[in-house]
Amino acid sequence: MNQHMRMFGIALLMLSLITAVILGLLAGPKSPLTWVLVAILVAIPFIHRKLSAKHFIVWKDEYSVGLDSIDQQHRKLINLINQLTTAVDYSTGEDFERDALAELVDYTKTHFTFEEGLMEDNGYPDFEAHRAQHRVMIAEVEAVLAEYEKDHDLAMRRAADYLKEWLINHINGTDKQYSSFLIGKGVN
Repeated sequence: MNQHMRMFGIALLMLSLITAVILGLLAGPKSPLTWVLVAILVAIPFIHRKLSAKHFIVWKDEYSVGLDSIDQQHRKLINLINQLTTAVDYSTGEDFERDALAELVDYTKTHFTFEEGLMEDNGYPDFEAHRAQHRVMIAEVEAVLAEYEKDHDLAMRRAADYLKEWLINHINGTDKQYSSFLIGKGVN
């Protein structure tokens, strides 16, 4: 079910509950059914917020690679991915979606350049393999962008999901592998 239909369903449910509560109050405010409906109506936004929060990445200390400059960049990447997720989840419009994705891709390239520079400058032995992973990720995102003209809702959802999974796996995998090497070289 696409996001528009889900939001329409929630709005329709809330409108129906509001109507039922008003009718219940007009019929007599002592009916327990009316108060159950009020409780459900009040709970819907909290439940929706809780379920929606699962779509976002929250920084955890376990994501730290031990290098402040890289951790700060990773935090910014998480914020940009969350911004893209918001754009997709709440149908903010095509321009906002494109801007959010463009900003994320641009910053990702900046981060990769910085990270690769640190590895290259310090003689990291697996530099080429790490750089290849970055290139694969950029190519995947560019492929998603090519899909955008066909079905922008699906393409944006796919981009957001891919980037969330890729970033966390990359941080916890290969980024943690180079961090001890760079820390040993005195990089902080």
